[in-house]
Amino acid sequence: MLTDCWNNDAVSSPAPRSITESHETPPAPMQQAFLSPSPQVLISEVGPRDGLQSVKAIMATADKKRWITALYEAGLREIEVGSFVPAKLLPQLADTAEVVAHALTLPGLTVMALVPNLRGAEAALAAGVHKLTLPVSASHAHSLANVRKTPQEMLQEVRLIAELRKDKAPQVGLEVGISTAFGCTLQGNVPEDDVIRLAVQCVAAGADDVGLSDTTGYANPAQVRRLFKRLRAELGQHAGAAHMHNTRGLGLANCLAAYDEGVRTFDASLGGLGGCPYAPGASGNVVTEDLVFMFEAMGIRTGLNLTGLMAAREPLRAGLPGEPLYGMTPEAGLPKGWNTGASHD
Repeated sequence: MLTDCWNNDAVSSPAPRSITESHETPPAPMQQAFLSPSPQVLISEVGPRDGLQSVKAIMATADKKRWITALYEAGLREIEVGSFVPAKLLPQLADTAEVVAHALTLPGLTVMALVPNLRGAEAALAAGVHKLTLPVSASHAHSLANVRKTPQEMLQEVRLIAELRKDKAPQVGLEVGISTAFGCTLQGNVPEDDVIRLAVQCVAAGADDVGLSDTTGYANPAQVRRLFKRLRAELGQHAGAAHMHNTRGLGLANCLAAYDEGVRTFDASLGGLGGCPYAPGASGNVVTEDLVFMFEAMGIRTGLNLTGLMAAREPLRAGLPGEPLYGMTPEAGLPKGWNTGASHD
């Protein structure tokens, strides 16, 4: 997973995962029989963090635990379960440490959390997460609105967190998502050279991998192909995931374009929950169910059970009654004779 946005006040301080041609598969073994053979892409579920942070209602901790367990039972093996930010600033995620403790009881699950700064990283490592995620915006305007720091100041945060990780928990992953990589509702155009330069600097600062986030939903497939091609050429095995939004209906097309350029890790949110509160109009993460259906219909193994994913909407609905959920596949249902893992082209 990579991330693209979080609460801007959360940075107040006194706080490799891609399955690409050159990356290894996730470290933990799959448990259910339906998860064999090995997945060809990694779907990283970001709903419990990226989704919930944009919802006004507060989901009870017990409901979060039930939802994460349901996601796990559907086959997800990488979940961003929360964010380590001050509780008074983001009350939806005030229970992240407790949620992490629950997620750690699920065998084979890579437990991730967003950290906006060094203090957040310290708390996340103390909680026992397997991976830290850190957004760094390519847009100067968005970076100031989102974290009250410039992109270069965020690079220093990457360095500090990388040093902390090296000293305290070298086994923990550290990934960066370049926010507003395809355009910004505040700044407008974000030069591609700026995006690539920042990605290279993040790796030099200590990030294990760096992916690209369509924070505002501006991306189109041609742009996605062009920018991921450059990213992979510059970073090689350090090139990370695609985090797409469906704001203008191009989320799946953009994921497929990234796949065509060799990307094998994709962020998604069950029911399309989430967006970025500090990028006006940036509604809607890619729907996990629709993304999995697309890949599986093409014969590209995700390791996920679509029926289980759609069942995982129920604990989400129970925990957030009245919150709208999206997705074409859940609405239409699976085609007659559907067989997970088989080619349907």
